[in-house]
Formats: sequence, C-alpha cells, structure tokens
Amino acid sequence: MEMVALVLSLLLTNGIVLISAAASDQNSPPAPVIEFFETASPGIAELTEGQTPNGSSPLRRMPEKSPPPHPMCLVSTGIRHTFKYINTMVSGLVFVVGIVGNSALLRIIYENKCMRSRPNFLIASLALGDLLHIVIDIPINAYRLMAEDWPFGLALCKLVPFIQKTTVGVTVLCLCALSIDRYRAVASWSRIKGFGTSTWTAIEIPFIWVISTILAVPEVVGFDTITMDYKGQHLRICLLHPMQTSQFMKLYKSAKDWWLFGFYFCMPLACTAIFYTLMTWKMLKKKKNTVSDYTKQRREVAKTVFCLVLVFVLCWFPLYLSRILKLTIYDEKDPKRCQLLSVFLVLDYIGINMASLNSCINPIALYMVSKRFKNCFKKCLCCWCIPPEVSDLEDVQSILKSKVPEQASENSNIRANKPPSS
Repeated sequence: MEMVALVLSLLLTNGIVLISAAASDQNSPPAPVIEFFETASPGIAELTEGQTPNGSSPLRRMPEKSPPPHPMCLVSTGIRHTFKYINTMVSGLVFVVGIVGNSALLRIIYENKCMRSRPNFLIASLALGDLLHIVIDIPINAYRLMAEDWPFGLALCKLVPFIQKTTVGVTVLCLCALSIDRYRAVASWSRIKGFGTSTWTAIEIPFIWVISTILAVPEVVGFDTITMDYKGQHLRICLLHPMQTSQFMKLYKSAKDWWLFGFYFCMPLACTAIFYTLMTWKMLKKKKNTVSDYTKQRREVAKTVFCLVLVFVLCWFPLYLSRILKLTIYDEKDPKRCQLLSVFLVLDYIGINMASLNSCINPIALYMVSKRFKNCFKKCLCCWCIPPEVSDLEDVQSILKSKVPEQASENSNIRANKPPSS
C-alpha cells in the first residue's frame, strides 16, 4: 500500500492529473491516471488500491513507515471523455493538414531557386521537424488516448518523447536563428550572394539538429513502462520513471518542468524580443530616402519570422501555463485541491491540442503573411491548372526581381564606402 501511495504521489508531480468518478464516500474506486507528454495525447490507466507496480526498471523498496495518502478526488470524469473525441478530431486534422502543408513547403523551397535563401532553409528545417513529429507521434498519441494502457512496448515508449523533444528543440533553435538572421540582414552585417546554400547555413542547420537531439537524450534514458495489476489485468503506463538511479536524472526529473519552460518557451520569446528591438532601432536610424526594394523585401521576411514566433507562443502558452501553475499554486494538502486539478485537467487538454496545432499551422501562417509563399503555395497545390511554360517563366521573373534590388543594394554600399575624390 505504501508503494502505491508513493507511485501515485510521484506521478502527480510529473504532470499527472488524478480524477475519479463521483462517489458517496472515500471508499469509491480510485482515480484514473492521465499522463501527458508535452504535445502528446494523454494516456489513461486506472490505478487501484493493492496494485503491484513494476516496469523494465524495478522500483526500490521503500521504508515500512510512510505518511498515509490523501483522499482521492471525487469529481466527475465526463470532461475527460468529451476531450477524448475532441483530441482525436484535432489529431486527425493536424495529421492531414500538417502533411499536406509541410510537404508543400518543402517542395516549394526545393523546386524554386528564388526561394533558396538562408531564412527559407531554416523554415524548411522547421517543416521537416514538424513532419517527423506528425508522422510518428500524432498517430501513436491519438491511439493511446483511446486505449486504457500503453500497448506499444518499451522501444516506442522511449522513442515517442525523444522525437517530440527533438522536433520541439529544432523549432525553438530555428526560430532563434531566424530572429538573429533578420537582425543581421537589416543591420547589413552580411549580404545574400546567389541562391545556393551558403557555408554557414550548411553548418548551422545540422548543428541545430545535433543540439536538439542531444537535449532529448534524457527522455530516452528516463522514460519507461510501469505495469499495474488491476482486477487481474496488467495495465502499462509510459512515463518518466518515478525512481531514477543517476544523480543527473534525479535532477532532470525534479527540474524538468522549469527547464522546459525556460529553454523551450522563454528562450525563443526572449531572443525574438531582443533582436527585433535592435532591428527596429536600426531601421529607425536609416533615412526614408535610402529604403530600397531590397530593404522592403528584408522587412517582409522579418514580418514573416515574427509571425512564426507569435504562432509558436500562442500554441504552447496554455500547456506551459498549466504546468507552471501546478508547480507554484498547487498544494496536495489543500482540501480544495480537487477543484484546481479539474482546472488543470482542462488546461492540459486545451494545451495539448494547441501544441499539436503548432505542427501544422506554420504553412498556413506563411500563406497568410508572405506574398511570395502565397503565390508558391497556389502554384504547388494547384499545379495542374498552370501550364509548364508559364510556371518556368514565373520562376525566371521571380529570380530576376530578387537579383536586381540585391545588386542595387550592393552597388549603393560600394558607393557609400568609396572615398571621395580630391
């Protein structure tokens, strides 16, 4: 009994919401456990008194004496069943729209030479990460929401959160790189030369993926499956294991929510705020008569990047808000804690669906804020309506329009740096 109480309390600290069916006294059945990935649909397994938890890593035997567990929350679980169907519908929408939109975005950047710029390659990296998450994580999470346990084994239990963390890391680092790149472009620290991949871009994007992969390794180490004996059935849960062996994993487990909030949410927000403030200051210093078509093009790209960051913040804010509130205002000794848990449950479901939408919304945002991407999306999705010769002519015209203002900008910079003749 003490072991079960320990597991329940540890699960709750890992972002798990305990809700039980309404009952007349405290002897009613205990609450189902809902365990959340950061963008995953919650998996459900019912825990009861007298359960025997076990997993691929055995739990350590605890001392004989332990404090008695707090009474279970006696509230309705109807909202959980409602969000089951909502989450399934959202997952299907994200899967279809995300695959079509991100695949079209990758095709646009690959086939159109005029779109092969440094910021667009970073946007392509965003799309590739979103596709990876959509193809692997979304179907598994949609299925595990409808099932009562984790049916996919230990390998996928470790792989799903690893891929999720890797793709979110790619998104965060690419948004930071885009913000820095837009400031460098406006500040004229560097000029784009040609339409091929520059050496810096060829190094930067693999570096982003390597760093994101390394930061996701603790998910592989820490996640595990735990089996609970319930009415003769073995129900498995996939979660960050309650008993970590190494000191690093103990620290990671205790500080995980703050680490995720700081690095995966606050950092891209702060990076965008800092460099866009500097970029605005640089723009205001320039005289109006020196604004060229090339500068206008750079400003349009800056607006596009800002829109992507804004979409990211709006999609992830509800989930992180729920997690931070759990860490700051939740008290397991509070008799009114069950009302808070109900609110957190709603915030978790809303946050999970919003975070999932982030995987498919970037192509839509680009279509709405960028004229060039809008034209390319129309041509890519409705290519059967445009003759091949017209498409080739549009590519040539787009390349020429991009080269002319760029060459004019370089010539103006050369004239500005040329010493006056005596």
